[in-house]
Amino acid sequence: MLTAKAMVAGVMGWPVGHSRSPRLHGWWLDRYGIDGAYIPLAVPPDRIAEAVRALPALGLRGANVTVPHKEAVIAACDRVDPVARRIGAVNTLVVADDGTIEGRNTDGFGFMENLRADRPDWRADAGPAVVLGAGGAARAILVALADAGAPEIRLLNRTRGRAETLASELGGPIRVLPWEERAFALAEAALVVNTTTQGMGGQPALDLDLDRLPPAALVTDIVYTPLHTPLLKAALERGNPVVNGLGMLLHQARPGFEAWFGRVPEVTPELRRFVLEGL
Repeated sequence: MLTAKAMVAGVMGWPVGHSRSPRLHGWWLDRYGIDGAYIPLAVPPDRIAEAVRALPALGLRGANVTVPHKEAVIAACDRVDPVARRIGAVNTLVVADDGTIEGRNTDGFGFMENLRADRPDWRADAGPAVVLGAGGAARAILVALADAGAPEIRLLNRTRGRAETLASELGGPIRVLPWEERAFALAEAALVVNTTTQGMGGQPALDLDLDRLPPAALVTDIVYTPLHTPLLKAALERGNPVVNGLGMLLHQARPGFEAWFGRVPEVTPELRRFVLEGL
């Protein structure tokens, strides 16, 4: 039950009704008996800076940020942590005790924690990584893989210019290859990551021939609707280890919850089932 001392956070988006975050954070709040609330905040693009600056005045401890605001909120923050600055996007806002606002990005953390939790023996430095897509999620994943020691990251996108721009901005071990060579790019790879929407419910499956992929290479898809995309099914059929995208959603939420509500939350089978029921 909420009291007048309840700690409050939320999620800003436009629209925001699709967000799974209220269900996720609400489960943790109930699980740990915390006097707090996590609410959806529908903010139109032309008012996002105003909404961010209002967080301290309203007594909110912070907020998650989803599409289309992840880049726009940067200008409204008093501080932006180095990872979020490199990625060029913020997905977590934390209001400090003095009322200042810090922008963070936990997407890369969520991606890496998902792989480590599901495949504890996997290592980023085990060999080349292949990343398909060059959108916002790809930016965070590229930074996370580079920081974790990936020796080479092969980046492929339908629009090659976008991939080249991304590689130029981020630097590091990123090598851009033509989309038409995606099947050849799998040779000797240790990891394959699909960051595109292909394979999502209502979208065509990702057209990718896995014949050149080593049997031990890990395959993951950030899509979690459906939980097992055509890419993951194809990888499983040939014996590759796979990791679905649900854990990235769950793990990226952990740092924000800890910052706002003072408890390090756990990602448990019960939480996974609960979130899946809401999909």
